[in-house]
Amino acid sequence: MNSENVKFFGRRKGRKIRKAKTSLLERFLPLIKLPEHSLISKDMFSQPVERLSLEIGFGGGEHLAGVSSQNPSTGYIGAEVFQNGIANLLSLITGIKQNADLPEVIRPLPHRADNVRIFDDDVRLLFPRLPNGCLDEVFLLFPDPWPKKRHADRRFINPANLDELSRILASGGRLLIATDHPVYKSWVIRQMRTRPDFVWTAKCFSDWRYPPADWVATKYQKKALSEGRRPVFFEYRRL
Repeated sequence: MNSENVKFFGRRKGRKIRKAKTSLLERFLPLIKLPEHSLISKDMFSQPVERLSLEIGFGGGEHLAGVSSQNPSTGYIGAEVFQNGIANLLSLITGIKQNADLPEVIRPLPHRADNVRIFDDDVRLLFPRLPNGCLDEVFLLFPDPWPKKRHADRRFINPANLDELSRILASGGRLLIATDHPVYKSWVIRQMRTRPDFVWTAKCFSDWRYPPADWVATKYQKKALSEGRRPVFFEYRRL
């Protein structure tokens, strides 16, 4: 798949990025970007990792920064096209804030492992580089719901993307989908019911109304709760 065959509908850039974060994009992002063209493997990190995880559309990076800090033996790949969100993740990883003076050499915070790699384009362009069964988990957190019926084909959860997720997830691998939008809640349930290759782990209603125990909340999630929208958390396992 090449970029000419992928039609992207989201934003690539928002409001002007401040000087410090612009410098992070220029100087630190190249150090933790995925190497171009090569197949994805556990050898991409400067230290050994036991598991591989992918977050699709990591937004402001709060969840990715949090779970990667908590799990140093897992290698995390974050896919995001929104430059402002990427800049925010870099700030969280390095601890460099908007008005800070940048050090000569930019590194992750001292307590952090070097276990994050970024793909700064549409994740569908990354799929061909992911070998079969290479991932232990995939996060899709608060994707654009595209609530209008005529935009349903833009929703990430669709047969083609689920085929790819099924291929790249290891047996028993976890797919976690979070959303606060009623249209997307119903859409996920309907789409996943047709998939014999995934099993929904929920045993009762409360299992998907509350986040997992190791959850790291995102800025968007907190905003949704403050505005009265209750998120749900769908966890599936690859059979």
